[in-house]
Amino acid sequence: MNEKELLYLMALTRVLPYQSQVQHQLLERAGSATTLFENRHQLKDLMPEATERLTSTLVQMETHLERAEEEMAFATKNHIQIIGHSDIQYPARLRECPDSPILLYYRGSADLNCRHIISIVGTRKITEYGRTFCQHFIRDIIDLCPDVLVISGLAYGIDICAHRNALSYGLQTIGVLAHGLDQIYPRMHRQTAIEMLRKGGLLTEYMSQTVADKINFVARNRIVAGMADATIVVESAEKGGSLITAGIAEDYNRDVFAVPGRVGDRASVGCNNLIRDNRATLLQSAEELVTAMGWMTYKQEKQPIQRDLFPNLSPEETLICQVLKDTEGKQLNQLTVETNIPISRLSGLLFELEMKGIVHPMSGGMYRLV
Repeated sequence: MNEKELLYLMALTRVLPYQSQVQHQLLERAGSATTLFENRHQLKDLMPEATERLTSTLVQMETHLERAEEEMAFATKNHIQIIGHSDIQYPARLRECPDSPILLYYRGSADLNCRHIISIVGTRKITEYGRTFCQHFIRDIIDLCPDVLVISGLAYGIDICAHRNALSYGLQTIGVLAHGLDQIYPRMHRQTAIEMLRKGGLLTEYMSQTVADKINFVARNRIVAGMADATIVVESAEKGGSLITAGIAEDYNRDVFAVPGRVGDRASVGCNNLIRDNRATLLQSAEELVTAMGWMTYKQEKQPIQRDLFPNLSPEETLICQVLKDTEGKQLNQLTVETNIPISRLSGLLFELEMKGIVHPMSGGMYRLV
């Protein structure tokens, strides 16, 4: 994405903060932020139903260009990637979410489109039970699924426990921040954040100099949920941010898992309720997650698939079969990343392949060749 387009995208986020869906609607109508900016005085030509308030707001994009240029210089100086929604580096799983950020600021080494991604969230008032589960879970999953990426929010409690254990056992981990990359909150997690830059990264939708307001933490949860194949709630009280994240993941049709706790244990009430209400799958170990997600721990010997026996395959159907070849199956989110086919289109293609007897759906949103 060229620099001019990025600058106009930054200006758009400044004039319409916390309105990702409106930003997407405008970009869809205009085709690009550049076109939107150039036609800001004639917005009704692009969007006849635009209100006078929206029209007057868009005119102000120009006043934010100087701030956008400052941010561009800050990003260049500090090795920060500014990733637009249509860039190949943008997390493909997150792109499918209707309220995904149109811009991300990223510093790190991890692939945002890693083959397997999990979010681990939970209470800030972590107990020894939650701390032990995090340690054992990450220790075990590295043997079962060594290419998994761990996402969390760098907050107190479960978040920082997940990040530190991932680093300790050699897994990549990304912290999603509720502020700009010019600061770390809480400050006592600064050293961990520095280590994560070498083995993972830090990601945010906010420019530098952005204060970590409460509303930013709530908005941050949609990135934590949207980037991952599965969200795991380790400990949660009856109410809390981790339950919001779980609810968002559920709305995105992503898998949600919850670690059960003792009846009456305040730190596990939220998890137990998620399981009771069938809003999350009970999770007791890394092996259970890998099995439920279909992330196989070994390769079975299979007969070569006779591609010429597959009738009347379109180029996209052929691509799907090639991606599934010699695997035990892949999840829908993995397929959309590896084929670069939007989920809405991919679902229809998989149904056609199922009708042709070529693809078989499995539990956990998995698909494999027959």
